[in-house]
Amino acid sequence: MSQRVYLDWNATSPLRGEARAAMMCAFDHVGNPSSVHAEGRAARGLVEEARRQVAALVAADPRDVIFTSGGTEANVMALSPALEITGGPKGGAGDCRPYDRLLLSAVEHPSVRAGGRFPASAIEEVPVSRDGCIELDALAARLATLTRSGARPLVSIMLANNETGVIQPIQQAAALVHEAGALLHVDAVQAAGKIRCDFNGIGADLMTLSGHKMGAPKGVGALIRRHDRLHLAEPPIKGGGQERSARAGTENVPGIVGFGAAAAAAAAALDQEQARMVTLRGRLEAGLRAISPEALIFAAGVDRLPNTTLVALAGIKAETALIALDLEGIAVSSGSACSSGKVAASHVLAAMGVGPRLAAGAIRISLGFSTSEEEVDCFLGAWNKLVRALPKPSHGIAA
Repeated sequence: MSQRVYLDWNATSPLRGEARAAMMCAFDHVGNPSSVHAEGRAARGLVEEARRQVAALVAADPRDVIFTSGGTEANVMALSPALEITGGPKGGAGDCRPYDRLLLSAVEHPSVRAGGRFPASAIEEVPVSRDGCIELDALAARLATLTRSGARPLVSIMLANNETGVIQPIQQAAALVHEAGALLHVDAVQAAGKIRCDFNGIGADLMTLSGHKMGAPKGVGALIRRHDRLHLAEPPIKGGGQERSARAGTENVPGIVGFGAAAAAAAAALDQEQARMVTLRGRLEAGLRAISPEALIFAAGVDRLPNTTLVALAGIKAETALIALDLEGIAVSSGSACSSGKVAASHVLAAMGVGPRLAAGAIRISLGFSTSEEEVDCFLGAWNKLVRALPKPSHGIAA
């Protein structure tokens, strides 16, 4: 192929034209955002405009936005025993006791599964169904047990899974979490810019975003927190008073500006792009089923991100498929891109009860704002070639 087809948007998206243009302008601003002179104030203005744009994408207050180096840093900041509730009901004094348990769904991203600053002994997983949705009854039961024992839990649940695209029942989970007096962190890295993410509407207390998943440059993200309620007593990066003393270090002005521009572009086209992605994914999955009726599309029966398909066909190993498709000019992945470039066993599929043989062949195809019908068809042509090369007896699904 003379031109490659990029279908690995959940790993990272191409830079949006709006982000590139905004960043080029930002590179011409020499000032430090913390300086009081005109150049510094101009740089500060760029950062604050981006803060408003990122906040608007998730319907948050701009004061809720703390810029970080990416989603992983934001997750580490959020997952801290030292979070403090600074204002209780009716003007009360709040609660400065440390959080001593971290509850995670079994399908979280590796940066959440690592537990942030919680010790490993304090981290517990909540199971998911065979479709990859968190078991709300199990969450409620564990929260009840912990609160009866006097523990103070923090709960972290992703809004949408990076491998399967499954959208979690966050509002229902938030109601259970808050009823138990706990806090809820939502990793919205994969969801923001693809579906509507209302920070207050879903009941999040903290939310993680990453710029490069929505067309901003790599190396910039944000933690959204309720600024009037939550305080980071021990910021992981200490030094100056940047980001309202929540995250020290001179701000990455061009990256932040690109993040803001990408967030604004994603917000402006959200409904139209969501509908287009649903149509494109339908074309993709109809083609997959026509070429390989035995193929399994994971979590096809529940709400998923409109751009994400995770598929497996017994007889095809992920490593083999990735190489074959790459040689055909198609870029896809076997799941999370955060495993040092290795094709590793998926903890997500294991948590869903998928057998290791089938899971070892799972391929993730993820679409984005510039994906075309022609690119989907190119992938299907390459998939057809791959399937045709299989020995005939290998087509049956095996666990």
